[in-house]
Amino acid sequence: MPNPISDKYLKEIETFFSKTLGKLKQFNKLKLTKNERTSYDILEWECEINLESLKYNKDLLPLDQFVGFHLTVGQLASGESAQPFLTAKHYDDWLKRLGGFVDFCSTAVEKMKKGIKENIVLPKALTLKIIPQIENLTNDSLDKSIFFSPIKLIRDNNKISNADKERIILAYKNYIRNKLNPALRYLLHFIKNKYLPASRETSGYSSLPNGTAWYEHEIKTYTTLDIKAEAIFQLGKSEVSRIRNEMESVKNQVGFTGTLLEFFNYVRNNKELMPFKKPEEVIENFNQIHKRMIPYLNKTFDLVPKSKFEVRRTEAFREASASAEYIPPSLDRKRPAVFYVPIPNVEKYNYFSDEDLFLHEAIPGHHYQISLQQENKTLPEFRKTLWYSAYGEGWALYAESLGHELGLYKDPFQYFGMLSAEMHRAIRLVVDVGIHALNWTRKDAINYSLENEAESEEGIIAEIERYMAIPGQALSYKIGQLKILELRSKAETELEFHNQLLKHGCLPLRILENKIISWIEDTKRKR
Repeated sequence: MPNPISDKYLKEIETFFSKTLGKLKQFNKLKLTKNERTSYDILEWECEINLESLKYNKDLLPLDQFVGFHLTVGQLASGESAQPFLTAKHYDDWLKRLGGFVDFCSTAVEKMKKGIKENIVLPKALTLKIIPQIENLTNDSLDKSIFFSPIKLIRDNNKISNADKERIILAYKNYIRNKLNPALRYLLHFIKNKYLPASRETSGYSSLPNGTAWYEHEIKTYTTLDIKAEAIFQLGKSEVSRIRNEMESVKNQVGFTGTLLEFFNYVRNNKELMPFKKPEEVIENFNQIHKRMIPYLNKTFDLVPKSKFEVRRTEAFREASASAEYIPPSLDRKRPAVFYVPIPNVEKYNYFSDEDLFLHEAIPGHHYQISLQQENKTLPEFRKTLWYSAYGEGWALYAESLGHELGLYKDPFQYFGMLSAEMHRAIRLVVDVGIHALNWTRKDAINYSLENEAESEEGIIAEIERYMAIPGQALSYKIGQLKILELRSKAETELEFHNQLLKHGCLPLRILENKIISWIEDTKRKR
């Protein structure tokens, strides 16, 4: 496992993208097919945006509470993630990989020391969230250590000999006690005693050296467009206002006489919107949503995935903290696509946003886009699994807006569910830019969210701190949706528009825009 913040690794990354870009420029683009030119443009984007990112000191902020490397390693170590623990080699390989994490811990301390000197440090609110995460990874009791979890799986593994089991168990005990825990304790001690006091009171990148340019780069990275922070802020405010007006209309339609915030709470706590007695009824409701859509889907889409698709309840071990999610099919289509739905307490399951949720996570949202991309035989292999949040999440959010066309949202509460989800994404445009470009405090962002959506304060705080940790990422959903809607308004038939949008796979939005405009112009010329 490489140490992703070491100077050696960063130099290797720079060399790789520089060489790749140099080789790319040797091609005569005019001699390439249209599909090859698209691949060229994607590779050029990847090289240029990654080289540009190296201009900024991301390595001096090596940890965060949302997507930090320590969290990834913890997941892999659990035995319940992508790292397999089926053979003796799997166990041996993972122990070797952990060496990269031990190196990371010491490198992180050195990078944070440099960050303190250069005034590039985390907000104090985020540092406080990291401390218990590191503490949870550092456990002197082997039975409670996440890194010893795979050993609990080895005892009943018939593929591993008893001799190998004894050797592996001893090796894990020694490594955790003598290498891993000391490295984590060193990191934890530094964060508590040196880094926390040096952490900043401000929330956004605008308070960092070169922070304005850095944030503009993050906007470009995540939206895959050249768009300014102020324009996003104004767009967000406009969308929040529009959606509020639409929400007021729904509130009046159902005869509710209180304020919009009171209506939020009414919807969340309305027992009539919690009709299910068994988890199977929740799953069946999603299947019925799908059935109602089928006649309309056939009129709106003729590109349809071949991969099988299922709705399942989220597994019990992770259900309490999970969100609804889409897991793509295997590339060979032997494993079906799955839309997972957590149902920790069926009698409290509120279904007011189920139609919207299905459109986004399943059909025609992530399932159509990702499965069609994987199945597309005209795409080179690297493009079959490519992901850009602005396109992928933008498409899924656009799919939510198709509900009326697909025979849904006839129930005003279901339509309100869609508006609630859209409002959440619109608020992100305002608060992300507010925090990182307009000197908003964490409290400013929390208050704005509380005034405009019905999420709990605890949930909103977690969201705001996510935006503080990953500037620009939360912009991608709404920016992607609005770009797709803008392009659709220029096309004359939604059926062919959807074909053109989905046939190329996941693209940076500026490449997608060029392709759609070129298609529209070609269509007009052929008349």
